[in-house]
Amino acid sequence: MLQVEQLKKSFDGFQAISDANLLVPKGEVVAVIGPNGAGKSTLFNLITGHLQADSGHIRFQGKEITSMAPYKICHRGMARSFQLINIFSSLTVFENVQASVIAKHRLDQNFFRPAKKLFIEETLEILDSFELFDFKDRSCSALSYGDQKVLEIAIALGSKPELLLLDEPTAGMSSEETRRIVNLIKHLSREKGLTILLTEHDMELVFDVAQKIMVLHQGKTIAQGLPQDIRNDKSVQNAYLGETG
Repeated sequence: MLQVEQLKKSFDGFQAISDANLLVPKGEVVAVIGPNGAGKSTLFNLITGHLQADSGHIRFQGKEITSMAPYKICHRGMARSFQLINIFSSLTVFENVQASVIAKHRLDQNFFRPAKKLFIEETLEILDSFELFDFKDRSCSALSYGDQKVLEIAIALGSKPELLLLDEPTAGMSSEETRRIVNLIKHLSREKGLTILLTEHDMELVFDVAQKIMVLHQGKTIAQGLPQDIRNDKSVQNAYLGETG
């Protein structure tokens, strides 16, 4: 689904990404982990076109997207959430998701014109599946933090992506809200067959949901493999997880 090879990105001489390599198989949940400052968000911004790489390759579904604009990458079937919630707070929950649904149908130049029945039905189905139906007419600013994070993922799903990127989806959440996100990720993966790439500091969550894990340290991939292999990898323990004894 996604392949990153020898990716590099620097800012004013600082090498934020020095040698990132990543493979995301179709239908799997893959986690990117690493210490603060390892370059995880920079990697996500490079993959989604919000930053341009200095060198290296990014291929999505076999096609090169390294220098492609974010909207073109989105139209190819990739969507993401952000560390900081990225929603239209002045609009209702329904309007936020509907905007994404209509944009998928390439009507985003005038997406507030009277919507076709299809767009309304798709929007309501998404809201229902994310347990947001009862909030559909509520302003997004009135939602709890946890519901806003769920809404952001729902908006991303409105574009019907093949690959969903989640940048620290449980940051700032309570244990109950975190469990809700965990269940949602599992549902999207197992029931919907969605390919998911996520970054996350909560190691319990990572080892619970991820089928593969990539470890980023100082902008470089130092390990990638099955969760148990990553847990037992000495270089990973030294760089991030801490010695196990």
